[in-house]
This record gives sequence, C-alpha cells and structure tokens, in this order.
Amino acid sequence: MADIHNVTEFFFLGLSSNQEVQRVCFVIFLLLYMAIVFGNLLMVVIVAVSRNLGSPMYFFLSSLSFVEICYSSTTAPKLIVDLLAEKKSISVWGCMAQLFFMHFFGGIEMFLLTMMAYDRYVAICKPLHYTSIMNRQVCTVLVGMAWMGGFVHSLAQVLLIFHLPFCGPNIIDHYFCDVLPVLKLVCSDTFLIGLLIVVNGGTLSVISFVVLLSSYAVILFHLRTQSAEGRRKALSTCGSHVTVVVIFFAPCVFIYLRPTATLPIDKMVTVFYTVITPLLNPIIYSLRNAEVKKAIKILWIRATKVDQK
Repeated sequence: MADIHNVTEFFFLGLSSNQEVQRVCFVIFLLLYMAIVFGNLLMVVIVAVSRNLGSPMYFFLSSLSFVEICYSSTTAPKLIVDLLAEKKSISVWGCMAQLFFMHFFGGIEMFLLTMMAYDRYVAICKPLHYTSIMNRQVCTVLVGMAWMGGFVHSLAQVLLIFHLPFCGPNIIDHYFCDVLPVLKLVCSDTFLIGLLIVVNGGTLSVISFVVLLSSYAVILFHLRTQSAEGRRKALSTCGSHVTVVVIFFAPCVFIYLRPTATLPIDKMVTVFYTVITPLLNPIIYSLRNAEVKKAIKILWIRATKVDQK
C-alpha cells in the first residue's frame, strides 16, 4: 500500500475559477466572517455580564456561540485568503487538522443543540424540578460531554481517512478539506470506509435530528395544558431552537448521508452550514428573545456612559 506521504500537499479548486467572482466573494465572505465573530462574541459577552441571563438556557447558548466562532474559523479564514491567492494549497497535515477541527466543533454543536432541547423539555414539562435538575454542575458536565462527544466523532473521522494511501492526483474540488472530497483522491477501494463515514457522520446527524424534532414535538404536546401566555413564551423560545436545528442539520444530513458521492451543489450547501448558519444563530436568538434584546440594550447604555466619561 502506498504511503500517505507520497502526496505532501493538496490544491483546492475553490468556489470559482473566475477572478472577478473571486474578488467579489472575498469581500462578501470577509464581511460575513467579521459578522460571525462579532455577533457570536457579543452573545458570549452579554451572557457573561448580564445578571438576567443566568439560566441554563443562556449558559448553553453562550457555549454554542463560542463553538460557532471556532467552527467557522476552521474554514472561513483559509477560504478568504485563498480567494485572492493564485495557489490554493494546503499540506497533508494541515488538511487533516482542518478536517479534525471542523468535525470536532461541528460535533460539539450537534450535541449542544441536543442538550438545549433537553433543557427546554425539563423547563416546560417539569418546571417545578427545573432548577434542581438543570443546576450549574449538571450543565457544566453536559457541556463537557458535548466536547468529549465532538472529540470522539472527529477523531474517528480523521482515523478513517488518515491511514489511506494518497498517490495522486491531489486536486480537491472544494474550498476546504472534508471527508468526501478527500476520499475521492484515495488510490484504493473506499466503499467500506465510505459506509463507516456514513455511520459516524450521516447516521449520527439523522438520529440527532430525529431525537431533537421528537423532543420538541413532546414539548408542543405538553403545551396544550398551559395558559395562553405560557404557550406564547414557550413557542417563541422553542421556535428559535427549532429554526437553528433545521438550518444546521438539514444540510449536514444532505452532505454526509451519501457514502462517496459528491454533487455540484455540495459547495453551496457547505457554505450554508459553515458560514451562513453561524451567522444566523445569534440573529435568530437575539431577535426572538426579549431578555437578550433587553440585555443588549443595557450593555449598550453602559458602554455609552463609559464613553461619555
């Protein structure tokens, strides 16, 4: 079997070969990435400094926002630089590192969204026991489990790919290293590896997605017994969560539930869940949450007073 180091670097085809399009994309993605970092960092700061946002839901939301910054940072900076570069290359080790961290933070986000659904289930279906069940120690352990789950998921993806022989060609028809585009460059049979990748990535995404939707279905069923005001508040919060779940999991299921097949639309779908989703999350949670909007207003007033002094 050929050694992986027969190929020392990979080259990306990127989003487009048209230089004018690349320059326009450079401006667009630079602005989008800056907005991602600013929006999610704002959520982390607001939850950290606001006394009114001390509930477990905001603890998970703060963790999610931090992960979103890391998640988008595994692909967006390289994409932005490559849009102005003639040579869009990455070393084999750099490729494996990018693949690892993308699935690491993506896996964490997947598990965090599941835990946020559980948090809403306890808050709505078992309100009298909420504070005892979802105490800070439990929330910290759950977040730690999310990070561990992301690590195991990502390590499995990298181990499935890393030992395979890359003999050439070394052109990746994508703008970053992901399992399916990289798998196409392997010079051996990848059918079994493709199935294992589906089990680790695609099936996990589908199961998590179904569990999440089932949890919110149970919550909606339980809301029948609550007052109109209680239903309104619960639906507003759960509506934000369901929106985030759908826009994150639907593209992931579409991409990772196919063993070795790649489609022309894959690049745009990938842009959606690596760039657009991290951008939309803080917007969705802030615009649909009165407490977050109030905390942002208070933080703005404080910052204005400091500037005036």
